Amino acid sequence: MSEACDQNLNAYTSFNDFFTRALMPSARPIVEDANALTSPADGTISQCGDITQGQLIQAKGLSYLASDLIGDETIASQFLDGKFITTYLSPRDYHRVHMPLSGKLMQSNYIPGRLFSVNGVTASMIPGLFARNERLVCLFESQHGPFVLIMVGAIMVAGIESVWQGSYSPNKSLVCNHRDDHGNSSLRFDKGAEIGRFKFGSTVILLLPNQLRLEARLEPGLTVKVGEIVAMSLVDEVSDAS
Repeated sequence: MSEACDQNLNAYTSFNDFFTRALMPSARPIVEDANALTSPADGTISQCGDITQGQLIQAKGLSYLASDLIGDETIASQFLDGKFITTYLSPRDYHRVHMPLSGKLMQSNYIPGRLFSVNGVTASMIPGLFARNERLVCLFESQHGPFVLIMVGAIMVAGIESVWQGSYSPNKSLVCNHRDDHGNSSLRFDKGAEIGRFKFGSTVILLLPNQLRLEARLEPGLTVKVGEIVAMSLVDEVSDAS
């Protein structure tokens, strides 16, 4: 509670209000280096590494297709040999999601689905878990190329929210909610800006172009916080070396 903007427990009207509480800006300093990609969420790295021929690792012995996760073959083709980072937010973690790089929202797509738990035990047992659960898929353009940020719903998650559309309640009608924002110049966000939240714990998945290098320290089980470096641009490293 020492990190919260409002440290008075009586100010929170519900558990969801408490779970989604805002933190003081000083609680999550954002690394300012424009070549650094920072963690979009507090949580634990469940998996990370290379996207190999369009496949991501879910857990030991289990993988799934980026195209199934994103629901769009054209977008997925941009990340066939890119990188990915999957971060699990438990109920005790900060529940807001922030920009890992400065960029512009190009499109978002709410995909209805199941609400399986996304903890490590379930992830090791249910094939294609993240591509089966409800999720909000967001495509951004940045100075380092496109990247995709996916907010995955889960059991007991009362909803996913974005700052540009508000709440996405679990959709029993199984109708996708697609939004194209190519021409909307107002949906530009600085690195570290809040873009959404979960009304309980869940998972954030980043798909990155291959010109970004994941930090060597990243591995399953590592705890990360918003604003910490998780990847760096390879393009600028080459330029600096030359």
